[in-house]
Amino acid sequence: MKTIIGSEEWCAFPDMALPAVKARVDSGAKTSSLHAFNIHPFRREGNLWVSFEVHPLQNNRRTVIRCEKPVLDRRTIKSSSGTTDTRYVISAPIKIGDDIWTVELTLANRDSMGYRMLLGREAMEGRLIIDPSQSFILGEISDEEINTYYGKKDESKNGLSIALLASNIDLYSNQRILEAGNERGHNMTFLDIKQCYMKLDAKEPEAHYRGGKLLNNLDAIITRIKPSMTFYGCALSRQFESMGVLTTNTSDAIKKSRDKLFSLQLLLKSGINIPTTGFANSPMDTNDLIDMVGGAPLIVKLLEGSQGRGVVLAETRKAAESVINAFKTLKANLLVQEFIKEADGKDLRCFVIDGKVVASIQRTAAPGEFRANIHQGGSADIVKITPEERKLAIAAAKALGLTIAGVDIIRSKNGPLLLEVNSSPGLEGIETATGKDVAGMMISSIEKKLGWKRQLGNVEKNTLQQV
Repeated sequence: MKTIIGSEEWCAFPDMALPAVKARVDSGAKTSSLHAFNIHPFRREGNLWVSFEVHPLQNNRRTVIRCEKPVLDRRTIKSSSGTTDTRYVISAPIKIGDDIWTVELTLANRDSMGYRMLLGREAMEGRLIIDPSQSFILGEISDEEINTYYGKKDESKNGLSIALLASNIDLYSNQRILEAGNERGHNMTFLDIKQCYMKLDAKEPEAHYRGGKLLNNLDAIITRIKPSMTFYGCALSRQFESMGVLTTNTSDAIKKSRDKLFSLQLLLKSGINIPTTGFANSPMDTNDLIDMVGGAPLIVKLLEGSQGRGVVLAETRKAAESVINAFKTLKANLLVQEFIKEADGKDLRCFVIDGKVVASIQRTAAPGEFRANIHQGGSADIVKITPEERKLAIAAAKALGLTIAGVDIIRSKNGPLLLEVNSSPGLEGIETATGKDVAGMMISSIEKKLGWKRQLGNVEKNTLQQV
């Protein structure tokens, strides 16, 4: 006899020390998926295994359970948002209600999806029937029971005072950074760039926030300044630097990265290879400019563009002339760059922190697009970069003085070429694809620079003992 379940139910994985995980029941999904991050494959007695960490509770990243399981397979999965990625597949006993049976699970970072577990139809076949109008038919789990299973969440904050200087608190990247700091016990504050102002004084420089709040007790500032706020955001960063506050990316480094022409000149000076690029300010030089980069097809870029905006592929010489002259009529600064056909609409995003590549993905352009960009509907997959590509990414961040950077690289027949360096790289694509806690790594960087060590309380110690 089949068991009736609701659209969401509590489940457990006894052999992974996960006594309570809230699952979304979805018959439209074939495979079940478990939230996992810091996913690392390894060999045990000649067999492929995978280690990973799980945040079993929604809206709680302080409770962490570490698991290890043999790998059954690796599969390409298309998410509900349309992006594809390759995931490890494991099997594990699942307990729902009074029944226990073995199911296959793909491992994926589900932070942006809410539920830590998705129960697909393969796991339900022959056993379960869904009543979508109900929830938790097989029983709820109280907060007291959750605290018994995992330990009560410690809300005390005895860490550093860290502010995130940005423009939109609702962005995934900003939310993740705030959460990563909070879960490590730091006092996190969001500062809207437009709401900050400053007092210029040689002896007592000050920064103020909306309502006259004095920002004089901060240990560090995480600078995530959008392109349209570069001038004022960098001015604020310089102010905090003059006050002795650590800034993750300095105002000087951000300014260098935002000036595409200047940044490319600095990169070339450091011996970093880029696609052949031209720059001019006279319509009379258009033809020679096109020849300079090898003719059409070619790329035309606005100097002020970001996240793939202001980038045009001119497939013919006539189209290139039209685009270049149109931009010049608007008095817009632009670059022209050779088109690397063999890249086939793909590029690499390397996330660099403190001179190390901590995560990397390959981005593939959406159909009809030429540039690999997940902001424009492209997809992201885990990729193993070469030593040469790793060296290039690290050198590029260093050349611009960036502690945190998203370095974009394209693979050509002549080796890797540097496309651009982003001083405020997004986290959603790279965390989702790799399962790595990149936001946490950013917080750890600040901790190391300030010599701060986390003091484990009883709850954290008990959690570690369970693992």
